[in-house]
Amino acid sequence: MKLKDSQTFTNLARAFVAECAARTRYEFCEYGFRYNGYEAIATLIDKIAYQEFNHARMLYMKLQDAEMKQIDNIDFCTSLPFKEKWDLLSNLELLSQDESDEAKAYEEFAKVAEKEGFGEIAQLFTMIKDVELRHSKIFKEVHKQMKDKSLYKRAKEVAWICPACGYVSFAKEAWQTCPLCQAKQGYCSLVLTENL
Repeated sequence: MKLKDSQTFTNLARAFVAECAARTRYEFCEYGFRYNGYEAIATLIDKIAYQEFNHARMLYMKLQDAEMKQIDNIDFCTSLPFKEKWDLLSNLELLSQDESDEAKAYEEFAKVAEKEGFGEIAQLFTMIKDVELRHSKIFKEVHKQMKDKSLYKRAKEVAWICPACGYVSFAKEAWQTCPLCQAKQGYCSLVLTENL
């Protein structure tokens, strides 16, 4: 079977569009966190948005590997989430759900690709699925910490690092204002669980 005649070809296009949309939604959320003084969360979301860009890039490259010299248009129907608004805490939970939903889609795409004889593409879908599951866990963890107000508090001493100037303190709670450069607490690097 030729790639351009397969369901896998359509799934590549659907995944590409979904990754582009996810990146844009994450940039909206990143802007909201940055605007509200949560620089560390904004930076984390920005890193994940960049990873979504690279997922889209790899999917696009697979589409371009198709036998066709030029792809003018790929017709397909898809749905995209439009849940995120301007509530920061809810957005973290919604981003986690979106990533989990994307992982499920990638799992199905991988099965189809394998069945159609596109093992390399199935492997790509599987690798992206694994990353999306990790993204989901990260968003869920940051949501939990923000909700229970433990974002900058820990039961034991940890290293709190100011990415603006490099100042490090070891304490159970992050500083309100960096003693060195006066950056607000929202700039302080996040401490996530080790399994993330």
